[in-house]
Amino acid sequence: MHPSPMSPMISQLLKLLAASLLLISFAMLSRRRTQRLVTLFAWQGSALFASTLLVAYSAGLTELYYSAALTLLLKVIALPWILHRLIHRLGAQWDSEPLVNIPTTMLVGLGLVIFAFGLAQPISRMATTITRNTIGVALAVIFLAFLMMITRRKAITQVIGFLAMENGLFFAATSATYGMPMVIELGMSLDLLVAFFILGIFFFQIREQFDSLDLSHMEALKED
Repeated sequence: MHPSPMSPMISQLLKLLAASLLLISFAMLSRRRTQRLVTLFAWQGSALFASTLLVAYSAGLTELYYSAALTLLLKVIALPWILHRLIHRLGAQWDSEPLVNIPTTMLVGLGLVIFAFGLAQPISRMATTITRNTIGVALAVIFLAFLMMITRRKAITQVIGFLAMENGLFFAATSATYGMPMVIELGMSLDLLVAFFILGIFFFQIREQFDSLDLSHMEALKED
């Protein structure tokens, strides 16, 4: 099915949602409280859900409606609820000091955004989708999530960064190719849930052994 012409209002809404995803990624870089990170992750999922709905409507692609529903179920409702429960059970409401201070991290993040937009230019020219202008934002969200992963100490914060990176990958897939086949998305979502439960068990094991979720405490294992 060929995509229908996109109205100026839908185009502006998509750009607004893309900008929201980018701003939320920057907000996640600056937050230390783990519960607020989960809330921001849920808002990121909400923006992703809304953008997928708009693309499905404007492109006339029925399968994207199912992708939007899956995004709402997993990334706005299920995963944030599970994360809040884990944080409450583990007593990990506050994150430890990041490996790099917040101002430096934000400056590095700004540099990554500039690099992402430069990298996306040739890809955007080759893409034929109505959302090709947001590919740069998608790459920037991926880079910022990866930056959050490598600059935080606690395992649960790094998992939130990984989930935010997956949001960026999904947004990139939607921007460049109208998303992945539904079968692949369902398989990835199932794998994500299984991995998430395994990580939950892993968190409790770390908590029991080290009385902390700070991964720097595990460096003692190297010395044994």
